[in-house]
Order: sequence, then structure tokens, then C-alpha cells
Amino acid sequence: MGFVNYFPGRGHLMERAYLEGQAEGKAEGEAALILRLLEKRGILVSEDTQERVTSCTDLDTLTLWFDRALTVTVAEDLFAVGAADGVDGADASAPGSQASTP
Repeated sequence: MGFVNYFPGRGHLMERAYLEGQAEGKAEGEAALILRLLEKRGILVSEDTQERVTSCTDLDTLTLWFDRALTVTVAEDLFAVGAADGVDGADASAPGSQASTP
């Protein structure tokens, strides 16, 4: 069911808040899947790595990390610069990040 807004200002504040909430929910879900995948593969995840994954809001970065989570042997390799996929694993949403876009 789609979001219907019959209030004045339609398409502005309320819609923006709704869409931002949707994107945030997608990021949280993706982060949870990455951590679950690592857990099921028997890979230990430090608190720092868990915090970095769960605080990321960039869906492209989370998708990259998910793809890497399928093959890494240690959780920290999710963020490896110059990994076999040739893409910088830096979190593009992190303050001061100079991450390249895939």
C-alpha cells in the first residue's frame, strides 16, 4: 500500500520524511543481513566492525559490503582498500570519507 498524503504541502515535508524513513529502514535491513551472513559463516565480528556496518546509511556501500561478506575470511576485510573487486570499501556516508563510487 502506498503512502497517500491529503494535507497541504503535499509532496514536501511529510513525503520527504516518509521516504527518508524508508531508505533508513532499507539500510538497517542490509546491515543486519551483512552481520547475519558473517555470523552464519562463523566469522567473528568485532564491536568496531559491527558499529561501522550498522551506522552506515549508504546503500551502495552496504551492497558492496554484502557482496564481500560472501567471501571474506575476516570481517575487517569488508572495508579493504584495493580488494579483489577493485573498489574502495570505505563508507561513503562516513564524515570525511573520500570513498570512490562503484
